[in-house]
Amino acid sequence: MQGDEAIVEGALIAGCRFFAGYPITPATEIAERMSRRMPQVGGVFMQMEDELASIMAIIGASWAGRKSMTATSGPGYSLMQEGLGYAIITETPIVIVDVQRGGPSTGLVTLPSQGDVMQARWGSHGDYATIALAPSSAQDMFDLAIKAFNLSEIYRNPVIILADEVIAHVREPVKVPPHEEIEVVERRRPNVPPEDYIPYLPDPGEWVAPMPAFGEGYNVLVESVMHDEFGHRIGTDHVAAERTIKRIYYKIEKNVDKISMYEKRYMEDAEVAVVAYGSTARTALRAVREARNQGIKAGLIRMITLWPFYDSLIEETANQVKAIVVPEMNMGKIVREVDRASKGQAKVMSVPKVGGVLHHPDEILAAIKSAVR
Repeated sequence: MQGDEAIVEGALIAGCRFFAGYPITPATEIAERMSRRMPQVGGVFMQMEDELASIMAIIGASWAGRKSMTATSGPGYSLMQEGLGYAIITETPIVIVDVQRGGPSTGLVTLPSQGDVMQARWGSHGDYATIALAPSSAQDMFDLAIKAFNLSEIYRNPVIILADEVIAHVREPVKVPPHEEIEVVERRRPNVPPEDYIPYLPDPGEWVAPMPAFGEGYNVLVESVMHDEFGHRIGTDHVAAERTIKRIYYKIEKNVDKISMYEKRYMEDAEVAVVAYGSTARTALRAVREARNQGIKAGLIRMITLWPFYDSLIEETANQVKAIVVPEMNMGKIVREVDRASKGQAKVMSVPKVGGVLHHPDEILAAIKSAVR
């Protein structure tokens, strides 16, 4: 199955029943498959006029009670930032797939990149936190689609799947478990009558409020102006504004242990660690194995969750190894977070790669050798 096809099948199993998008390479196959599969499961596919309309459409569909998704690439993701901020302040669960290609601007249409990783965290204005997942295989595209929908429902927040052209177009076997073995999180609905419902007040012990759908009798204010727990515009009430901003920030950042996913390979006795994600992690694993063949104690940490950034994982790694090597298909972005979280306990080396090609394993191996000298 192709990666772009696998993410569609995962989304449908997660309960996605509305897709709106505008074709763009290398994400077009997602829209194509959605256009065929949605009618088969009773869902709706909409070809939109542009990417801003696409994200606004899925926000509306989510408030109408449908799990919804859009897919794009870097240029389209840039256009979606206004809608992304709107989804964050209205706490709307949606899934956005960004199949990264080389940029800036229209850039390298058919070639891979990991240049959008910081935009996924900081692209919209204001203070907020977000969740971004980085698949490394077609299987990941399937699995993380389900995970993304579950996280978006749990935290009532947009979740971004940061794929890249290589993973989107790779064809690999994908194991689809029996549906009864797949965890699917459904939307938590209010359990109080409409007159008692406070739309942005979490229940005790929760970070977000239950979410009704339009037409169910509950009054909700869904707009971009800062609001209080009742959904009322707060004007210049800085105390209420601070309360709302901190809650939508900390509902993600204070749950990093629950949200973060990663994979360790050969790390038990590693003296140098390679921290990688996406398609670069595949090349990095080859380099780590070759390093082991040459007697170098190297290991790999594949970051599956990029945001929120798992500081404690990197700090723990830095306390174990002498050096951390960070290959990325950009000029060096996540390496800045790795360096920050390492707190000076290990040497951190960036191995950037731009121009639309993967690292060769020898490039990463050379960095590993340099790190242990």
